Amino acid sequence: MKLNKNFLLLLLGNSLANIGDVLYMISVISTIFVLTGSATASSFVPFTITTSMFLSSILTPLLIGKVNLKWLNAGSQIGKTISLFILGFMLMGITASNYYLIFLIIGFIAFLDGCANPIRQTMIPHYVEPEHLIQANGISNTVTQVIQASMWIVGSMFLIVMSSQQLVWLVGLLFVVASIILCFLEDVSQNRTEPKGKFEQIKEGWVTIINTPVLKRIAWIDFFETIAGTVWIAAILYVYVSDGLNVDEKWWGFINGAFFLGLILGSVYCIKFSNFIEKNLGTFIFLGSLLSFVVTLLFSINSIPIVALILSLFVGLFAQIKSIPQQSIIQTSVSKEHLTTVYTSLGAIGTGMFGIGSLVMGLLADFMGIRFVFIISGVLLAIVSVIVHQNKRLFVRNVMKQ
Repeated sequence: MKLNKNFLLLLLGNSLANIGDVLYMISVISTIFVLTGSATASSFVPFTITTSMFLSSILTPLLIGKVNLKWLNAGSQIGKTISLFILGFMLMGITASNYYLIFLIIGFIAFLDGCANPIRQTMIPHYVEPEHLIQANGISNTVTQVIQASMWIVGSMFLIVMSSQQLVWLVGLLFVVASIILCFLEDVSQNRTEPKGKFEQIKEGWVTIINTPVLKRIAWIDFFETIAGTVWIAAILYVYVSDGLNVDEKWWGFINGAFFLGLILGSVYCIKFSNFIEKNLGTFIFLGSLLSFVVTLLFSINSIPIVALILSLFVGLFAQIKSIPQQSIIQTSVSKEHLTTVYTSLGAIGTGMFGIGSLVMGLLADFMGIRFVFIISGVLLAIVSVIVHQNKRLFVRNVMKQ
């Protein structure tokens, strides 16, 4: 695969933005905990982000067609940069009595992220040939997972040698560079008829999903998978390590790390064997979902720490082997002009169900026990496997849509 300039610029700009996102999140969580001494207050950070991204997914279609995708992407990053510098100045005078103002800033940044994420996914097939989408998505996912896996450790080390405010200034510089890079992307053509009225614009992605058989199945898959995936949030996994494995918190870090390593290995596999995967998209999506179900079920009944570590790695591996081919199918299932609204609708499903699922799984873990929620997760993944198996003929790359 020959990587073109635009894909590399998009990858570099997004990578710098992703590094900044993790570092600023560490800074914010640390600041709130220091000010309040409350873990509950800190936990409202991911809740605020999820809620804002859900609202953004609903409202972003109003901008599609009115603003060029390149400038919508770059503009959202510029908006994040400005917001970040406001946060930096705000931290100079923040106290325990007005720390809630931080949530307004992180909510706005998350809102802009919710706008940018589907646009970034949409721009990849504009810059990459259809036959190279598996590799491009694999490379993009690998870089993202490496950043996610490493920057939480790096960010924690930064806090040893600098204050939270100084870390925010560092993130601001990263965001400035990311904004400049994204401005150098080529314009993306959008030859499409504008829907009538705001409501029609908002519902356009939903209508496209309903009228496209493979997308309708993927929407249901995302619905069940997102709820199933909430068992891997930090709070629930910590309880599993403590109550299910009866080991200390260092194993929580090990299992998290193994999961991210599995994601990275899955991405590398998809890059290396992209041609083979391309010819068997439906098979890989089915095997990924089936094996994820089996491994999650084994994870739920396991009591041996080292086995949990191995199973966690395989959960990440199989999830990624399924996710990347599925991403390529989404990107070729409809015309490029309608792809952004499809991603915003799927994003709304993901963020909405993640927020609800996290709450439900947390309650079930308290009342039914930690192993029960992992069994529920496995059952939900089994449903996904059935959906994929029954509709395998739909999971193919549709070149005609391009």
